[in-house]
Amino acid sequence: MTDLAQTSPLQEEGRSARKRRAIMEAATGLFLRNGYQGTSMDEVAALAAVSKQTVYKHFTDKEQLFNAIILGAAERVGDFTDTVAAFADTENLEEDLGELARRYITTVIQPRTLQLRRLLIAEAGRFPAIARDYYQRAPGRTIDAFADTFQKLAGRGLLRIDDPSGAAAQFAWLILSQPMDRAMFFADEQQYTPADLHRFADEGVRVFLAAYRT
Repeated sequence: MTDLAQTSPLQEEGRSARKRRAIMEAATGLFLRNGYQGTSMDEVAALAAVSKQTVYKHFTDKEQLFNAIILGAAERVGDFTDTVAAFADTENLEEDLGELARRYITTVIQPRTLQLRRLLIAEAGRFPAIARDYYQRAPGRTIDAFADTFQKLAGRGLLRIDDPSGAAAQFAWLILSQPMDRAMFFADEQQYTPADLHRFADEGVRVFLAAYRT
């Protein structure tokens, strides 16, 4: 007779994935609240409701756990860079660029994203490789996507750009600089409303097009 209580490999894999997710969520909350130095693996295990052995089964040490959290955040950039690439086919430059800018600022200026950015900046001296990897996978990747798309738009005669990378960096900071700088220093301040973010995006697009539209 088949033992119905026996756990299948698929069930075990699902249980393992849930535990890993619980560990990462617990660790993220603790890192953001207490900092890297102020967080212990014992606290992570307790908050995740798993044993300390289970934590170490998934992550060999606290640094590997921290790295997994940071790179997990960077991986979420992928969907947005696909959107940037698709913009190269636009037939309505001003309207579509405005929509792209609004989506960009809304993606970046989120409480959890900003909290992780502050945490990583604080620990960049301790973990320069993790900080560099995050930059390349997230902000750097996005700037590269903008540069590639702007170059294609210039090839279509819609923009007048000699330095696509420089234009991409300028575009990003026209959109993000004011809310990003303030958010980095005023962690407890009330968050921007969607209308606030859209206003920053629209103003950034207006200035960018004034400089680069053919």
